[in-house]
Amino acid sequence: MHRIENLITGLCPNGVPFTDIKSVAEVGTGSSNGNEADENGLYPFFIRSKTVKLKCSYEYDEEAIIIPGEGGVGEIFHYINGKYALHQRVYRIHFTEPSIDTRFVYYYMEAFFKKFILRKAVSATVTSIRKPMIESIQIPVPPLEVQQEIVRILDHFSELTAELTAELTAELTARKEQYIYYRNRLLTPTSQSTWMTLGDIGKVAMCKRIMKAETSPSGDVPFYKIGTFGKEPDAYISKAKYEEYRSKYPFPKRGDILISAAGTIGRTVIYDGEPAYYQDSNIVWVENDESIVLNRYLYYYYQLQPWSVSTGGTIARLYNDNISKARISVPPLSEQRRIISILDRFDALCNDLTSGLPAEIAARQKQYEYYRDKLLTFKKREG
Repeated sequence: MHRIENLITGLCPNGVPFTDIKSVAEVGTGSSNGNEADENGLYPFFIRSKTVKLKCSYEYDEEAIIIPGEGGVGEIFHYINGKYALHQRVYRIHFTEPSIDTRFVYYYMEAFFKKFILRKAVSATVTSIRKPMIESIQIPVPPLEVQQEIVRILDHFSELTAELTAELTAELTARKEQYIYYRNRLLTPTSQSTWMTLGDIGKVAMCKRIMKAETSPSGDVPFYKIGTFGKEPDAYISKAKYEEYRSKYPFPKRGDILISAAGTIGRTVIYDGEPAYYQDSNIVWVENDESIVLNRYLYYYYQLQPWSVSTGGTIARLYNDNISKARISVPPLSEQRRIISILDRFDALCNDLTSGLPAEIAARQKQYEYYRDKLLTFKKREG
């Protein structure tokens, strides 16, 4: 960092000039279709995805930055130096000015392009961009020596981050495999276990239906639909409606295990007792008697997907009857508590975003992004 600061102070003490991409680069799209991909191809084929496919022929032989024109806009960036093919809805940015280091701009766009397109993109959800928008992007142009030193640092930093992330990811994968092994082993029936159906331990329940007109994009109580179950809500209901329906109709107790009956069938969420409402028939729970089966034991057993899914209709789903007839192995409560204690430790290590390996992986990425953004933030030269 000190070398960069000294370079900038010495070479551009009054700030760094900015220019639009149109003034220093060619911007265009390819002419290939997605069905031209060939796994036996020789050349990288960039489509609207992070995945790079192959093609038997190439369209360009150059150094360039590749970004999609739709789908993954602001999230997907590729750097290429050599022969490649390009999908017709993917853009190439090829710099024609020798004063520009392409990889320097690649890092700059990776850091700040998303903020730019959030203000300029065709739709509020950033579904697509157009050539004029790309051409109008303002980029800093510090002396080439500064650009190259920043590229050197970020190349090294990103390589180190990738290596550390790969090691952590491999360890996380191993832990998850270990978790699955012990979960399956611990939930295997023993001579102490009793086979029961979920219908034996409780009734399948769901919330009272909420009509679309009763929801709003913001409000007092989050309303979870099948698409937002286990994620961030995009609909809300009034506190009055929540209190009324909660008092009159079935509603989960704190600790009940909510089950997705459509979409990602079998996804589970432990109800935390906070004000929330759930879409009827698509999100259900079993009103189990915890003197027989503990909620958290059910949470782990549900991961085995013990039910049959109905696929006769146009959309596969889990009906109440499928859940009620599902058979589970139920050991004594003392054994359930022992199993829960072991699996809770594995679960925290593998899945808790505030501790364990996932948090360490996220921390590495944030550290890289912090230094990248700091290196690429310049005082703009006036005049």
